[in-house]
Amino acid sequence: DEPRTDFDSVKDYFDAFLLKKPQGKILDGQIYIGDGWASDTGIYEFTMGATGDVVKARYSYNYVQEDGIWKIQHHHSSVMPEEIAMGKAITEDEVRGLFSLWNNALATLDPKTVAARYAKSGVLLPTVSDTPRTDFSSIEDYFVNFLKLQPQGEILESHVTIGHNWCQDAGIYEFTMGATGKKVKGRYSFIYVFEDGEWKINHHHSSVMPEGTMAQPITEEEVRNLFQLWNSALATEDPDAVAKRYAKNAVLLPTVSDIPRTNYDLIHHYFVGFLTKKPQGEILESNVSIGHNWCQDSGIYEFTMGATGDKVKGRYSFVYVFEDGQWKISHHHSSVMPEDFLGPAPKPEMSTPHFMSAPPL
Repeated sequence: DEPRTDFDSVKDYFDAFLLKKPQGKILDGQIYIGDGWASDTGIYEFTMGATGDVVKARYSYNYVQEDGIWKIQHHHSSVMPEEIAMGKAITEDEVRGLFSLWNNALATLDPKTVAARYAKSGVLLPTVSDTPRTDFSSIEDYFVNFLKLQPQGEILESHVTIGHNWCQDAGIYEFTMGATGKKVKGRYSFIYVFEDGEWKINHHHSSVMPEGTMAQPITEEEVRNLFQLWNSALATEDPDAVAKRYAKNAVLLPTVSDIPRTNYDLIHHYFVGFLTKKPQGEILESNVSIGHNWCQDSGIYEFTMGATGDKVKGRYSFVYVFEDGQWKISHHHSSVMPEDFLGPAPKPEMSTPHFMSAPPL
């Protein structure tokens, strides 16, 4: 049940978990990319090498750039209402290192060598061509001209997702064109698959940088108060009012449903049932992070069900984005307290959380 909020407490958790020798794959992933941050949420499944057990879980990763590299700023993993799971398959550094294989191929100035870095069914959506390249010949054709610029790339920002025999690296890179000295930034997505004993590029999308936006200022206290907008919508007992608190591309991973809710209709449908319990929430522990037109509040909350008087505690993650002039919920992951199902876990020594209680509702 304990949130892990520093290196030692995170390491303490994995010291025990890795004894199960977990290996995972993503079954359903929803990605949201912002300016200087990215999130990936969905469902993954792990095979425990120590026992052979196969278990499923819901996940949320929020990545931010720290000290010049992308790191996991928030990781929320929860059991399915009927199942259990957790884990990791390939290291993030190894995924990022795959870029060097492609970049070294560019340095040969040989279009065939570069095209050979792509999988048999690879797709290239290049920066300066409208035509999707979907086979070896068309990929080679693109690099015939591009390599005349003598490009060499460097990753500036990276967002990694890892699955079973596939991985993804998406972010921002910069090329120095040896033929002209010009520097060009772009956004990239690489999806790699393990094919014929090596990692190959199955999908590569490269695009020019769009125009940036000004950040909307917000304080930590204002981030915490965004919960009250959602909680007040619950009090109306109107599913439409609650669903409208979510962003256009929002993802809801609810407490008591296995199904990710990825659009207005699915989110509305979930609250039709949930609101019959007349829930009202209170934040017990909150950890806030603020970025460029996004913010995050994660921790533990407790609901009082007006219909029955029951009190239910859970873990929550809210990622908000500034959309159409107001803060909306881009990602909401709610899960039961896992130790109720799995038994108590070792308690780490943790520093005092940023926020331990909320004012009475």
